[in-house]
Amino acid sequence: MANIQASTYRRPGFSAEHDQFRRTITRFIQDEISPWHAQWENEGHVPRDLWRKAGKIGMLLTNIPDEYGGAGGDFLYTVVVLEEIASSLSSGITGFTTHSDIVAPYLLNFGTEAQRHASLPGMAQGDIVGAIAMTEPGAGSDLKAIRTTAQKTEHGYLINGQKTFITNGLHADRVMVVAKTDPVAGARGISLFWVDTSTPGFKRGRLLDKVGQKAQDTCELFFQDMEVPTDTLVGEAGQGFGYLMKELVRERLMIAVRCAAALEAALDWTIEYTKERRAFDKALIENQHIRFKLADIKALAAATRAFVDSCILRYMDGTLDAAGAAMAKLWATEATRAIDDLLQFYGGYGYMREYPIGRAYTDVRPNRIYGGSSEIMRELIARSL
Repeated sequence: MANIQASTYRRPGFSAEHDQFRRTITRFIQDEISPWHAQWENEGHVPRDLWRKAGKIGMLLTNIPDEYGGAGGDFLYTVVVLEEIASSLSSGITGFTTHSDIVAPYLLNFGTEAQRHASLPGMAQGDIVGAIAMTEPGAGSDLKAIRTTAQKTEHGYLINGQKTFITNGLHADRVMVVAKTDPVAGARGISLFWVDTSTPGFKRGRLLDKVGQKAQDTCELFFQDMEVPTDTLVGEAGQGFGYLMKELVRERLMIAVRCAAALEAALDWTIEYTKERRAFDKALIENQHIRFKLADIKALAAATRAFVDSCILRYMDGTLDAAGAAMAKLWATEATRAIDDLLQFYGGYGYMREYPIGRAYTDVRPNRIYGGSSEIMRELIARSL
């Protein structure tokens, strides 16, 4: 994390083993990612072999039990990975956490033993890349509005539809597809399917040209009469919406963790910059307006860190509910609006992608959209009042 030495860093629940893991992740990012990240941003994706390198150091599936090939660690190992990716601006590998901490848990919690043993070990090694396909051109936060269908056949299901904004879509070997097995049943007609992308009828669309997170492959997926066997169904037919709601607590907390770390890092860069940059014969930080604004953001970052950390502990002891996760995501993602103020202190340099503040400004922006927009978070919180 920004401005903290991994060897001495302590927060409630973290141990020396977590610190050692943090050092491993930091070195991996410094050696294997940072030197080439700008090139990958131009290409729109990271190399496929990087997944296997991450698997070798234990960066993937950190929370999945070792009987399925995972590292068997607790959620704090996920927190370490999220924070190191965010604070180093390694947005090209945010898909690692989608794969490890969003997709894999669906198999662990709702899949069959056969599905777990067939996929999780390969996912832990980086030999199998996983994605989840929820969002559609006409259905984002409103999952009940999806139009992709999975029609029951004699031998399995016939999937037809289109998905967009799919993280890991380019490299994915398996995709968790959200589809309607009963189109007229609303939320009760949604099911999940763990499909092989080599299946006839599956097609990848173009890599999407995003404002930020340019090295993270994101694309469209198409399913045209893609026939999949019955054993690709995850859990029970018609129960997919409930599964999604359960796992979204974890996903939204992960987004909050990422934003807390990003805000801290951006603040640290800016404090150093304002100490070094001079205007009108004095350092920028000597200007009272700038100094007071930095003080406000420092307090905001500290409050965000305290709130998110408390939510992490609640998640680990099983007491973080959907409203609590929505509050964590809403607060932390909205707090990153302060990065716009930080960028202002760089002047024209802040608008250059060679400066980290410029990349942070664009990379953090979608956090207020995906995983459920801020407006949806407010609605969820309001329902709990």
